[in-house]
Amino acid sequence: MNIVIVGRGGHSKVVRDIIEKYDHYEVIGYLDDIYKDFEITDNIYTGPLSLVHKMVEYFNDLKFIIAIGNNKTRKQIVEYLNLPEEYYATFIHPTAVISRDVQIGHGTVIMANTVVNSSAVIGSHCILNTNSVIEHDNFIGDFVHISPKAALTGTVQVEEGVHIGAGASIIPNKRIGEWSVIGAGATVIHDIPAYSTAVGVPAKVQMKEGV
Repeated sequence: MNIVIVGRGGHSKVVRDIIEKYDHYEVIGYLDDIYKDFEITDNIYTGPLSLVHKMVEYFNDLKFIIAIGNNKTRKQIVEYLNLPEEYYATFIHPTAVISRDVQIGHGTVIMANTVVNSSAVIGSHCILNTNSVIEHDNFIGDFVHISPKAALTGTVQVEEGVHIGAGASIIPNKRIGEWSVIGAGATVIHDIPAYSTAVGVPAKVQMKEGV
């Protein structure tokens, strides 16, 4: 399977490392608007995002992965590319521990030593970063980023676009509203409203978008 990575920043290096751990995947190119023209160097194709449909036409066996850490940017690119969901690959590091009944959406990347336990549902184009823990019956919406060593206990609901900072903890049965940010090291013991930033122990809402 040929893989094109969308994005050429630091996050793409980690994603490529995961891809290369599997013999049946081969990274053949990068799309990023840092490139102004189409080029081939050492059998790697590079070019701007606008080349996506030409690549789809040229390769029969091709999938994409968006390797960009910013959730809003990732969503904007998905909307811009306008590809059917089956064109997006999902990658799981071989050291991750994933329960057999977990559901994982298209375009999601699960990093090294992550644990996802029984009956969790993970949306599309998510990042579950290194050493994160997603306990049983969690629901993770699309375009979510769970940072390294964050721990979500049982039955937590995380809505679209949320970013949970490194080392944050969320106690059971809590809801994190869409496009909110949980600060690094925060401990969430209450529901967090949408479009909010919450920090501290216990986590308190510092600001809400539009307020």
